[in-house]
Amino acid sequence: MTVSRPLALVYRGGASMPGCAESVASLIARSRWNFDVRYVGPREDRRLTPETLRGAALYAQPGGDRLLPAWWRMRRHRDTVREFVSGGGRYLGFCLGAYLAGATPGFGLLPGDTDRYFTTPGSGVVGPDPTTVDVRWLGRVRPMYFQDGPVFTLTQSYPRGTRVLALYGNGEIAALAAPFGAGYVAVVGPHPEAGHDWFTDSGVTVPDGLDPAAGLDLIDAVMSR
Repeated sequence: MTVSRPLALVYRGGASMPGCAESVASLIARSRWNFDVRYVGPREDRRLTPETLRGAALYAQPGGDRLLPAWWRMRRHRDTVREFVSGGGRYLGFCLGAYLAGATPGFGLLPGDTDRYFTTPGSGVVGPDPTTVDVRWLGRVRPMYFQDGPVFTLTQSYPRGTRVLALYGNGEIAALAAPFGAGYVAVVGPHPEAGHDWFTDSGVTVPDGLDPAAGLDLIDAVMSR
């Protein structure tokens, strides 16, 4: 008897950048959940529709460029994504995909909102250019690729089941998992999916201790609830 694999859909299109969707897809394919990983987007075989998401266990929104142009492309999918997650689906957001999980603007999936990390006091990041940040991930400090990623702000009454997975060096939230309706959301500001080529292509020194395990932790967090 053939057992079907859970379907994971990764957005690829104008609201992402070349290489971002592929890195997220590669990370998801390495997870322990045995996903069938496919792309969804305006030029893919699968389009981002309620019918397409209905067959998926996980939807991933990768990194990209600027938030407002990306939102103009994605805003017509707001209800589709919200209904998928609230009905029991899982949403995974990396950097821009994490911004899009917020509310101003975004899909409104988080128990709070997002802001630009480099503007927070004590961030140690001087602007939006690529760099490396040290993140305390589940108690362990890990270096990660970073490019104008978000920080997450929680409301005072966030729902039960919300988990802070990682903190930036100044104590602000770098990764978060939270329920939304019957589903679950996990978002991260830096890029745990980034490989060595991300650093070298951007002229950033590859840090010692680069490890994809944090990205796999993020997938476990969104799928295990």
